[in-house]
Amino acid sequence: MTVHSAGILLYRLRRPAVDGGGAVPEVEVMIVHMGGPFWASKDAGAWSIPKGEFDPGNERACDAAFREFREELGVEPPEGPVAELGTFPYSSGKRVTVFVADGAVFTPPTDGFGEFEMEWPPRSGRSARFPEVDQAAWVTLAQAREKLVKGQRPALDALAERLREAGG
Repeated sequence: MTVHSAGILLYRLRRPAVDGGGAVPEVEVMIVHMGGPFWASKDAGAWSIPKGEFDPGNERACDAAFREFREELGVEPPEGPVAELGTFPYSSGKRVTVFVADGAVFTPPTDGFGEFEMEWPPRSGRSARFPEVDQAAWVTLAQAREKLVKGQRPALDALAERLREAGG
Protein backbone atom coordinates (compact mmCIF):
# COMPACT_ATOMS: atom_id res chain seq x y z
CA MET A 1 0.00 0.00 0.00
CA THR A 2 1.40 3.39 -1.02
CA VAL A 3 1.87 5.95 1.75
CA HIS A 4 0.81 9.48 0.77
CA SER A 5 2.08 12.64 2.37
CA ALA A 6 1.47 16.34 1.67
CA GLY A 7 3.15 19.55 2.74
CA ILE A 8 3.69 23.23 2.10
CA LEU A 9 7.04 24.60 0.97
CA LEU A 10 7.25 28.31 1.75
CA TYR A 11 9.72 30.39 -0.23
CA ARG A 12 10.86 34.00 -0.26
CA LEU A 13 13.13 36.06 -2.48
CA ARG A 14 15.92 37.92 -0.70
CA ARG A 15 17.79 40.69 -2.45
CA PRO A 16 21.40 40.82 -1.30
CA ALA A 17 22.73 44.24 -0.41
CA VAL A 18 24.96 45.19 -3.34
CA ASP A 19 26.29 48.65 -4.17
CA GLY A 20 24.79 49.92 -7.40
CA GLY A 21 21.72 47.63 -7.22
CA GLY A 22 20.91 45.02 -9.81
CA ALA A 23 21.61 42.10 -7.49
CA VAL A 24 19.85 38.88 -8.42
CA PRO A 25 17.44 37.80 -5.68
CA GLU A 26 18.34 34.68 -3.75
CA VAL A 27 15.65 32.07 -3.09
CA GLU A 28 15.18 30.88 0.47
CA VAL A 29 12.85 28.15 1.68
CA MET A 30 11.47 27.44 5.12
CA ILE A 31 12.22 23.93 6.33
CA VAL A 32 11.95 22.14 9.67
CA HIS A 33 14.34 19.92 11.61
CA MET A 34 12.66 16.65 12.52
CA GLY A 35 12.09 16.11 16.23
CA GLY A 36 12.66 13.08 18.39
CA PRO A 37 15.72 11.25 19.63
CA PHE A 38 16.73 9.70 16.28
CA TRP A 39 17.23 13.11 14.62
CA ALA A 40 18.54 15.04 17.64
CA SER A 41 22.24 15.02 16.71
CA LYS A 42 21.82 14.98 12.92
CA ASP A 43 21.73 17.92 10.52
CA ALA A 44 22.44 16.81 6.93
CA GLY A 45 19.43 14.90 5.65
CA ALA A 46 17.50 15.51 8.91
CA TRP A 47 15.28 18.38 7.76
CA SER A 48 11.94 18.30 5.99
CA ILE A 49 9.22 20.31 4.36
CA PRO A 50 6.42 20.63 6.96
CA LYS A 51 4.28 17.68 5.88
CA GLY A 52 2.50 14.56 6.99
CA GLU A 53 0.54 11.54 5.92
CA PHE A 54 -3.01 11.50 4.63
CA ASP A 55 -5.50 9.11 3.07
CA PRO A 56 -6.38 10.30 -0.45
CA GLY A 57 -9.71 8.49 -0.15
CA ASN A 58 -10.72 10.68 2.80
CA GLU A 59 -8.85 13.97 2.41
CA ARG A 60 -7.56 16.20 -0.36
CA ALA A 61 -3.78 16.64 -0.52
CA CYS A 62 -4.07 20.43 -0.17
CA ASP A 63 -6.24 20.13 2.95
CA ALA A 64 -3.77 17.65 4.44
CA ALA A 65 -0.85 19.99 3.70
CA PHE A 66 -2.54 22.85 5.59
CA ARG A 67 -3.49 20.54 8.48
CA GLU A 68 0.02 19.17 8.79
CA PHE A 69 1.58 22.65 8.67
CA ARG A 70 -0.61 23.68 11.63
CA GLU A 71 0.01 20.43 13.53
CA GLU A 72 3.78 20.46 13.13
CA LEU A 73 4.47 24.16 13.59
CA GLY A 74 1.60 25.14 15.89
CA VAL A 75 0.75 28.15 13.70
CA GLU A 76 -1.26 28.86 10.57
CA PRO A 77 0.55 29.05 7.23
CA PRO A 78 0.63 32.54 5.71
CA GLU A 79 -2.52 33.69 3.96
CA GLY A 80 -2.44 33.73 0.20
CA PRO A 81 -2.60 31.35 -2.70
CA VAL A 82 -0.84 28.01 -2.84
CA ALA A 83 0.04 26.09 -5.99
CA GLU A 84 0.73 22.40 -6.39
CA LEU A 85 4.41 21.99 -7.12
CA GLY A 86 4.22 18.27 -7.83
CA THR A 87 4.17 14.79 -6.34
CA PHE A 88 7.58 13.31 -5.65
CA PRO A 89 8.25 9.59 -5.04
CA TYR A 90 10.66 8.41 -2.36
CA SER A 91 12.80 5.35 -3.00
CA SER A 92 10.65 3.58 -0.35
CA GLY A 93 7.56 4.06 -2.54
CA LYS A 94 6.10 6.84 -0.38
CA ARG A 95 4.75 9.78 -2.39
CA VAL A 96 4.83 13.37 -1.14
CA THR A 97 2.68 16.07 -2.76
CA VAL A 98 4.23 19.49 -2.26
CA PHE A 99 2.40 22.80 -2.44
CA VAL A 100 4.29 26.06 -2.71
CA ALA A 101 3.41 29.47 -1.29
CA ASP A 102 5.04 32.85 -0.92
CA GLY A 103 6.25 33.11 2.66
CA ALA A 104 7.90 36.54 2.47
CA VAL A 105 6.00 37.78 5.54
CA PHE A 106 6.23 34.52 7.53
CA THR A 107 8.41 34.30 10.62
CA PRO A 108 8.99 30.68 11.67
CA PRO A 109 8.00 29.87 15.25
CA THR A 110 10.66 28.97 17.82
CA ASP A 111 8.40 26.89 20.09
CA GLY A 112 4.87 25.52 20.36
CA PHE A 113 5.56 22.69 17.92
CA GLY A 114 3.22 19.69 17.78
CA GLU A 115 4.21 16.50 19.59
CA PHE A 116 4.11 12.75 19.07
CA GLU A 117 4.43 9.84 21.46
CA MET A 118 6.65 6.80 21.02
CA GLU A 119 8.24 4.03 23.03
CA TRP A 120 11.53 5.36 24.37
CA PRO A 121 14.05 3.97 24.94
CA PRO A 122 13.32 1.21 22.41
CA ARG A 123 11.89 -2.01 23.86
CA SER A 124 11.65 -0.39 27.32
CA GLY A 125 7.87 -0.49 27.56
CA ARG A 126 7.91 3.22 28.48
CA SER A 127 6.61 5.98 26.26
CA ALA A 128 7.81 9.54 25.90
CA ARG A 129 6.58 12.62 24.05
CA PHE A 130 8.76 14.47 21.57
CA PRO A 131 8.22 17.50 19.32
CA GLU A 132 7.33 16.63 15.73
CA VAL A 133 9.86 19.27 14.72
CA ASP A 134 12.32 21.05 16.98
CA GLN A 135 13.42 23.90 14.73
CA ALA A 136 12.17 25.87 11.73
CA ALA A 137 14.45 28.05 9.63
CA TRP A 138 14.83 29.95 6.39
CA VAL A 139 17.72 28.56 4.33
CA THR A 140 19.03 29.05 0.80
CA LEU A 141 18.28 26.45 -1.86
CA ALA A 142 21.88 25.24 -1.64
CA GLN A 143 21.62 24.81 2.13
CA ALA A 144 18.24 23.09 1.77
CA ARG A 145 19.73 20.62 -0.70
CA GLU A 146 22.17 19.49 2.02
CA LYS A 147 19.69 19.53 4.88
CA LEU A 148 16.52 18.01 3.38
CA VAL A 149 15.86 14.29 3.35
CA LYS A 150 16.81 12.93 -0.05
CA GLY A 151 13.27 12.25 -1.29
CA GLN A 152 12.27 15.91 -0.94
CA ARG A 153 15.22 17.44 -2.80
CA PRO A 154 13.50 17.21 -6.23
CA ALA A 155 10.91 19.69 -4.93
CA LEU A 156 13.70 22.29 -4.74
CA ASP A 157 14.45 21.80 -8.45
CA ALA A 158 10.75 22.09 -9.26
CA LEU A 159 10.52 25.33 -7.26
CA ALA A 160 13.61 26.79 -8.97
CA GLU A 161 12.17 25.90 -12.38
CA ARG A 162 8.78 27.41 -11.50
CA LEU A 163 10.43 30.65 -10.39
CA ARG A 164 12.58 30.78 -13.56
CA GLU A 165 9.48 30.35 -15.71
CA ALA A 166 7.72 33.11 -13.76
CA GLY A 167 10.73 35.39 -14.20
CA GLY A 168 11.49 35.43 -10.44
